[in-house]
Amino acid sequence: MKKNIVILALVLAAVVVVVLTNNNGNSSAGTQENSPEASYEDVQGVNGDISKAPKQGAIAPGFTLASLDGTSEFKVGGKRDKVLIINFWAAWCGPCELEAPDLVDIYDKHKDKVDLYAVNVTKFDKLREAKDFVKEQGFKMPVLTDDKGEAGDLYKVFSYPTSFIVDRNGVILQRIEGVIDREQWETYLEQAIAS
Repeated sequence: MKKNIVILALVLAAVVVVVLTNNNGNSSAGTQENSPEASYEDVQGVNGDISKAPKQGAIAPGFTLASLDGTSEFKVGGKRDKVLIINFWAAWCGPCELEAPDLVDIYDKHKDKVDLYAVNVTKFDKLREAKDFVKEQGFKMPVLTDDKGEAGDLYKVFSYPTSFIVDRNGVILQRIEGVIDREQWETYLEQAIAS
């Protein structure tokens, strides 16, 4: 009995240390300036609070990330010529693997009207595995690396895949957590393209 209590106390102490360490290490969120007109709440210092995440109708937070091959940078934020899908994924994520063929098809079908940025959560992934995943899945869309987790922090992404559909004015139309069926993607995209 004493042995069980000691083990329980050690586990509880370890959990407390992990929680305190994570809370103290998350002060880098929101390092980019956000427009004062933005309709989403200030994301500085709220890493773990999904209630402050940008939602439908909010201005999409801006960020710039390098491509997976490191040869170019891609910018998100503000007005653009096309609707944008931002998809956060990881190579180790089973649901991301299930979703990948739909993303490839969506990109092929709508690339003249929709940009699709596949953002690898490189902070929590291995670059080599991400490159293998991209090759295996046949990604042709831009693949970006979020090696510091800044974009994921701005968008309050806690599970994968998580996607955002952003209109031409930089407003979030949909936040999609998890895998949805292809028909639902098409419905969302038709609405976004028509707006």
